[in-house]
Amino acid sequence: MDARQTVEQLVAQADALYHDLDFAAVKAWRARTGGRVVGCLPTYSPKELIHAAGLLPVHLRGGGDQLEIIRGDAYFQSYICQMPRGIIELALSHRLDDFDGFVFPAICDVIRNLSGIWQLLFPDKLARYLDIPQNFDVEVGGAFYAEELGRLLADLEKLAGHPVTDEALRASIAAYNTNRRSVEALMTLRADKPWLVPADEAYLIIRAGDVLPVEEHTAMVDRYVALLPQLDRPVRDHSRVVVSGAFCEQPPLGLIKTLERAGCYIVWDDMTIHCRFIHGDVSTDGDPKLALARAFIERAVESASVYSCRGSKGAELCRTVKTSGAQGVFFAAPSFGDPALLDQPMLQAALDQQKIPWTAFKYAENLGQFQVIREQAGTFSDSIRLWGD
Repeated sequence: MDARQTVEQLVAQADALYHDLDFAAVKAWRARTGGRVVGCLPTYSPKELIHAAGLLPVHLRGGGDQLEIIRGDAYFQSYICQMPRGIIELALSHRLDDFDGFVFPAICDVIRNLSGIWQLLFPDKLARYLDIPQNFDVEVGGAFYAEELGRLLADLEKLAGHPVTDEALRASIAAYNTNRRSVEALMTLRADKPWLVPADEAYLIIRAGDVLPVEEHTAMVDRYVALLPQLDRPVRDHSRVVVSGAFCEQPPLGLIKTLERAGCYIVWDDMTIHCRFIHGDVSTDGDPKLALARAFIERAVESASVYSCRGSKGAELCRTVKTSGAQGVFFAAPSFGDPALLDQPMLQAALDQQKIPWTAFKYAENLGQFQVIREQAGTFSDSIRLWGD
């Protein structure tokens, strides 16, 4: 099999995982290992703890444009984003019956409410709301977060039926360090040679890690990245853009394809930020819970769901634009996605100061009509190619 066929095979495998709302791969893992499964919500869940307990962490993102939401609408008001209703629909349609627990990180008030609804609907399953620090002093917020991780780990130990040693946790940290490096290699290749890495392909390959064991996902990413330079893919006269704001509820896959078909290379995005939320490696020395807490405090990727205390709001986005060689920014936020929408004016002001072009649109995970967005994206791409610096 040549490189092109192997890449097509890998992308097809990732595409099948993306579209499988019945979680066949998760059920197969459970049947093969006898292990238990823990659902994680974006953006940042400490999957190292789940993995160290011998459990399978699975990221949940709602039903996208494949699932009609009926029962989920009964639990939330209409003026919130789509994803929580989609996750409720998945659960009430018995697609999550094989999940034994769920971790709800502090993203927004809606996710806090979702964790409470979960405890009422599924009292026999672990439902753990995970607070994240707002004080980013290592001695204060770091100590708080290490204790919070310890409480979560105690719950996971009960679910697993055995204690988790520091050695096991360090091994899991090492496994996720390797995975982050592999994903970062893919992101670097996208920035360097975006014609080799279509945005929808990269998205699917990274999203495969939502359901695969981390070791299998790392092997998939490494193989994909190794084969891409062997492909003869044409270089197109596209604009290089960054997509910001899609860190939680995800845009439909068709929308990602639409942006590139409109004449844009997406050289960086925060759509898959959940698996690269920490810059660099987490230390495997000393107390592993403290190491995880310190990494979050000191090296978390800037996000609307995490308090920003390092410099001015938007400074990291401006750096990302420059290091990726982007010519402009798409602000793509889900409708009623308050964290992203509230951050946008500050981020846009930072881009304006640096004279970086931007445009903005909103989406819903079940959006099916992309023509207006395609016209907006195409116009933006043409303008920065013709008149940008």
